[in-house]
Amino acid sequence: MTTGEQTAARAAQRTAAPSVGQGPARRTAAAARVGRVTAEMRLIGGGLPGRDGIAAFNRMYLTVTEELERRLAAGHFDGRTATAELGAAFAERYLDAVRADTAGHRAPACWRPLFRMRRHPAVHPFQFALAGLNAHLGHDLPLALFDTCRALDLLPDELEGDFERIGDLLTGLEERIREDLMPGPDLLDVADPLTHLAGSWSPERARGGAWAAFRGLWALRAFAPLLEEAAEGLDATVGFAGRCLLTPLRS
Repeated sequence: MTTGEQTAARAAQRTAAPSVGQGPARRTAAAARVGRVTAEMRLIGGGLPGRDGIAAFNRMYLTVTEELERRLAAGHFDGRTATAELGAAFAERYLDAVRADTAGHRAPACWRPLFRMRRHPAVHPFQFALAGLNAHLGHDLPLALFDTCRALDLLPDELEGDFERIGDLLTGLEERIREDLMPGPDLLDVADPLTHLAGSWSPERARGGAWAAFRGLWALRAFAPLLEEAAEGLDATVGFAGRCLLTPLRS
């Protein structure tokens, strides 16, 4: 099933199903999902060689889910069920892509460049991590926002604060990727291709694009064929950007 078909099917299911509410039980269940996601990401990382492209992204993203899990356990976010729900739905989309690729199935187009190039010796670890973040922010986040609104019977404006909370964690991730994986200034200069690539992608612009894409998908929620088409287009567009980010830079 394609990304667009999955989105349309989930929209239809949510239309037919009543809301399950946002009480403590739902919040606890969502926090438990975040814990399971974190545990699965640790397993994924433990089974991959360090130079693998998925491993490069997984290591960085694991720090986000661990921090989200810690904050949920400490009672941050003012008891917001939606923040836990969004965080879980968001991370699960990355894991769905990994599971699909591992099983030999077709992953979303936005993730395919990273899966295909993950062992290329001329692609820098920074590129792998950035391409993963591009796929996750550009494609997975809008669809996770859509799913969360449906699951909790919310309107987009009611989810904006939760979107900002998750987005702040991801901005910190992008900063860590640059700090940990970019070569030091003594190894780079203004003409270095990696320098130009690093400046071509912005987490702030990606976050803004994700929110706009979500609002567009939400406006089409009652029109399954158009919703499917829009989701497919988003997937393909983000995948194209991923291919550019993974351009081999070393011979």
